[in-house]
Amino acid sequence: MSQSLDLDELAAYLRRFSAERDWEQFHTPKNLAMALSGEVGELVEIFQWLTPEESASLEAEKLAHAGDEMADVVIYLVRLADVLGIDLGEAVTRKMEANSARYTVEASRGSALKR
Repeated sequence: MSQSLDLDELAAYLRRFSAERDWEQFHTPKNLAMALSGEVGELVEIFQWLTPEESASLEAEKLAHAGDEMADVVIYLVRLADVLGIDLGEAVTRKMEANSARYTVEASRGSALKR
């Protein structure tokens, strides 16, 4: 795999990785969603109790740890999408089009309010 992220290539790699280990039996949508949630929790834990300034300038060890946890999140998310037959690229495009219509630049610039 290359270092640039191709979601289809990653999904195929994860599918092969799982099949070689006979893990498909465990990769139900429920189990993958729960594993994804756990990995997001591990990512959040890195930032727990940090000030906004500290969170924006992590030391090298914590930054590497955050990268590992983000990788786990992406792995489980891509695997879940693959198992469910969801095209993540298409889903992201659709969601961003909806967000663009909902949060226009004029109404949203500089504001954190949800509309």
